[in-house]
Amino acid sequence: MFKKTSLAIAVLGSFLLAGVVPSMAERCEDRVRKAEENVKKEVDRHGEHSHQAEQARHKLENERAKCHVDEHHDHPDHDHPDHP
Repeated sequence: MFKKTSLAIAVLGSFLLAGVVPSMAERCEDRVRKAEENVKKEVDRHGEHSHQAEQARHKLENERAKCHVDEHHDHPDHDHPDHP
């Protein structure tokens, strides 16, 4: 009886956590969105070709690259080109 109850609680808990914890993709999108907002802010404050705007663009590129890498780590078949 105790094992069945423990299993049921574990399964229910995992379903609840899956709905609450943001996915890697959602967190990634948030970081990219914030970096995009920062680029706009720096351009508005300092100009299109300012050092600050260039730094913000560089950070945005880094966030996008990290997301791309994270995306592929989520899909194990990506590393196997012969896999359909």
